[in-house]
Amino acid sequence: MTVHFPFQNSYSALPDSFFARVAPTPVAAPRLIKLNRPLAIQLGLDPDLLETPEGAEILAGKTVPAGADPIAMAYAGHQFGQFVPQLGDGRAILLGEVIDRDGVRRDIQLKGSGPTPFSRRGDGRAALGPVLREYIVSEAMFALGIPTTRSLAAVVTGEHVMRETVLPGAVLTRVAASHIRVGTFQFFAVRRDTGAIRRLADHVIARHYPDLLHAERPYHALLAGVVARQADLIARWLLVGFIHGVMNTDNSSISGETIDYGPCAFMDAYNPAQVFSSIDEMGRYAYANQPRIALWNLTRLAECLLPLFSDDQEKAVAEAQDILGAFAETFSNAYQAGLRKKVGLFTERDGDEALIQDLLDAMAKNQADFTLTFRKLGDAARDDGADVRAQFIEPAAFDEWAGRWRERIAMERQTAAERQAAMHAVNPIFIPRNHRVEAVIQAAVNNDDYAPFEELVKVLAKPFADQPDYAAYADPPLPDQRVLQTFCGT
Repeated sequence: MTVHFPFQNSYSALPDSFFARVAPTPVAAPRLIKLNRPLAIQLGLDPDLLETPEGAEILAGKTVPAGADPIAMAYAGHQFGQFVPQLGDGRAILLGEVIDRDGVRRDIQLKGSGPTPFSRRGDGRAALGPVLREYIVSEAMFALGIPTTRSLAAVVTGEHVMRETVLPGAVLTRVAASHIRVGTFQFFAVRRDTGAIRRLADHVIARHYPDLLHAERPYHALLAGVVARQADLIARWLLVGFIHGVMNTDNSSISGETIDYGPCAFMDAYNPAQVFSSIDEMGRYAYANQPRIALWNLTRLAECLLPLFSDDQEKAVAEAQDILGAFAETFSNAYQAGLRKKVGLFTERDGDEALIQDLLDAMAKNQADFTLTFRKLGDAARDDGADVRAQFIEPAAFDEWAGRWRERIAMERQTAAERQAAMHAVNPIFIPRNHRVEAVIQAAVNNDDYAPFEELVKVLAKPFADQPDYAAYADPPLPDQRVLQTFCGT
């Protein structure tokens, strides 16, 4: 039987200036590493057929399936604050779109599928390590309940790519609500193509914000919708200790999904100034800077939409500023509500925000592990808190805070068991620890051993569940295991 993709392509029906038509470059000997079978089923695909040699050829870009309309999308972007008027998909090709079982339109894209007109002298390929990293982290984010692109499959190509050294080549099949970015709007704004901006905005509204189709001011409402989704997304990142690492405008999704897992990382010890990305030398995208940068990116989107707001520039700017002004409150509300849940508060009282901030300050001063502190705090709702105390260099710092916390939770009617269950439901025990991800990548790259990868993916699929057989995966790194820098996958 032939692998069937029920493609219904809308983006490739837009004008030619939105993309370049280009087919994936065939590879020598594709071999399937991993298929995300539940996601395949959700997309209306047959996982058994995708696991055949024919399926591997499609997932590697060697064969283009019927109904596909492969394109490389055009976009621009601010990279570390510097504007680049043309970027685009330099090593990714959108095969097409399918409607999933929930009626949601989803892009199916190959990353590492060969050069495109946007490759800028690059080879358009991907190395195995970054492919495995994106598979692991994007699927972990999904399991954590955070809006994200997904990974359908990882394939080795049977070829090598040259980076600092010779590395195995691979292709990731990425699934997204769409791949439209702030940078997509910037591509047309810098060319003063208001007609294309309007066409793109109409497409985005129809695809991602259909409730705005009949809004009195749909483009104002679109900006407000993107602001709200991004504010909520960044709050979710902070609540699990996630650092994107490269929040350029071309990596800022209009749909509100986390996209482009390059030098991303999860914090071990809590540090608001934490940076892992090897290219973020100034700390622009540090953990605590992410809300500010998200607003900066959204301001760039607003600039693109100004011609759709009003012919009166001053009026359009004032209206955009008013919409952008909602970001801070939306973010703060989402973040503070999430923090209250993390410390087991069911109601909101004066002093809660200060109480939680005191905990974060003590964690930073004592190099407490972010994930384990909150997870063990759930247990402290029922015991003496010895496990959470152990996260602090000076346990007395926790004791002082814990006394006030116990007074606060005593004001609520929930039992200790109910509080522990609620806290464990929002505080994961398993995250993609950097040292674990690196170990998995080294086993695959150096030994062609994917057993560690399979096991890590399995554990991370249930981040909130105690898994006694895999308890070691919750442990922070030993001093000699710490990963201090992460790298882009280009």
